[in-house]
Amino acid sequence: MRVFCHNCGHQNLQEANFCSSCGAPLVPLSEDTTVTFQALEGSVEGEEELTVTIPAIERGDGVLVVKRGPAAGTRYRLDAPVTRVGRHPESDIFLDDITVSRRHAEFHHDGHRFLVRDVGSLNGTYLNRVRIEEADLASGDEVQIGKFKLIFLLAEEG
Repeated sequence: MRVFCHNCGHQNLQEANFCSSCGAPLVPLSEDTTVTFQALEGSVEGEEELTVTIPAIERGDGVLVVKRGPAAGTRYRLDAPVTRVGRHPESDIFLDDITVSRRHAEFHHDGHRFLVRDVGSLNGTYLNRVRIEEADLASGDEVQIGKFKLIFLLAEEG
């Protein structure tokens, strides 16, 4: 199992205390939660596990974690009613890759549920490997935007 550096995204051995690429400390804060993502059924053989540390989040809050892509291990909190994702520099979540449309997708949160909506992207938005226009999200769902694979996590309601 590998641990990703939250500073540069480099994969490190689990027992490492510092990133072997940039030297950043890999020690999680005491209130953080460690989550390990395993490959989904039917995934590409050899796809490695990803372990990231996420900050404590409030009940009902959502977080996206980049599982695969140039920024693996990066976390995005979904704390606004609408979070826009794309290659446009003013996107709430800026994914800088040609496979991502300038305005690609939106994540909506109404206080009770989260949903993802494709906003006319060229390559489409996928939820658990199925192309969607709009779909509700559940904790553990995999969202693919361009070559980025993101895992949606929802804090337990109680």
